[in-house]
Amino acid sequence: MITTDILIIGAGPTGLFAVFEAGLLKMKCHIIDALPQPGGQLAELYPKKPIFDIPGYPSVNAGELVDNLMEQIKQFQPGFTLGETAVSYTKVDDEWFEVVTNKGTVHRCKAIAIAGGLGTFEPRKPTFENVADYEEKGLEYFVKEPEHFRNKKVVIAGGGDSALDWSIFLSNVASEVTLIHRRNEFRGALDSVEKVQDLKNAGKIKLITPAEVTGIRGDGKVEAITVQKDGEDAFEIETDYFIPLFGLTPKLGEIGNWGLNIEKNAIVVNNALDYQTNIDGIYAIGDINTYPGKLKLILCGFHEATLMCQSVYNRLNPGKKFVLKYTTVSGVDGFDGSRKEAEKAVVKKID
Repeated sequence: MITTDILIIGAGPTGLFAVFEAGLLKMKCHIIDALPQPGGQLAELYPKKPIFDIPGYPSVNAGELVDNLMEQIKQFQPGFTLGETAVSYTKVDDEWFEVVTNKGTVHRCKAIAIAGGLGTFEPRKPTFENVADYEEKGLEYFVKEPEHFRNKKVVIAGGGDSALDWSIFLSNVASEVTLIHRRNEFRGALDSVEKVQDLKNAGKIKLITPAEVTGIRGDGKVEAITVQKDGEDAFEIETDYFIPLFGLTPKLGEIGNWGLNIEKNAIVVNNALDYQTNIDGIYAIGDINTYPGKLKLILCGFHEATLMCQSVYNRLNPGKKFVLKYTTVSGVDGFDGSRKEAEKAVVKKID
């Protein structure tokens, strides 16, 4: 069983920043996310695209923002349950909740912060009939552990950043990488498109466009895929793995069955105070919540995370007064023993 003060559901920017704000108040956090890495849609959908409305950053790539947030919270040693989704919760007693994931992992916490962005991200799947027969048997929707593909034949389908980036990365891991896209043009970062072109020219990536994967064959696992190229007869490619990267579909998922007040696929919260839901001790912050005047912006999520943490502190420490100080004055004490603080003023005579 994993025990923590605040269980955060969602490892997007709002969820990650909540770890920092909780850490300032000496509260531990653990994060659950359905994706195999932190960062939410920033990491999965557009890691190389610039964001222009983060205070202090005229422009910052989404992936860089995630890296910076991870570095910022490292001192507070959060735990992560990745590649799993929160399915159910129970109120154990007046102090504790228990949350169980789809893989049976049990988390015990004193408060729940739902920071799931637009909801649980589910992969868009190929449309041919026998897809389910090969899932996790060579048909993979995420690259969770690149070493699993070492010296294997891999076919990737898709035309966005994820398909381009993983084709580039796995070209140095797999024995053979084939990238298939239904158009000749790719919608991704220019440098990624150029790298794929260079790797194709060097014979390290096979590129098939415009084409689609229309079927899978194999005895209990993927052994070959069927490709339909425009204007040609269908043909097979032998492969060990097929990775369709067609993007993600956001859904509220099982959290929608928790008895929370829901409006238009978003969780209603009390924005006048602390972004708590209709269930005492459960909060919702970031794009997943709704209230009058709601704006779905990262900076608004940061604000909501800050006020949520203050509320949880008061919940966990009834009657204990917390005096808010600027970090320039108080410094930052990490759970790892580190301390960050401004240089202290000195008294020195000037001759």
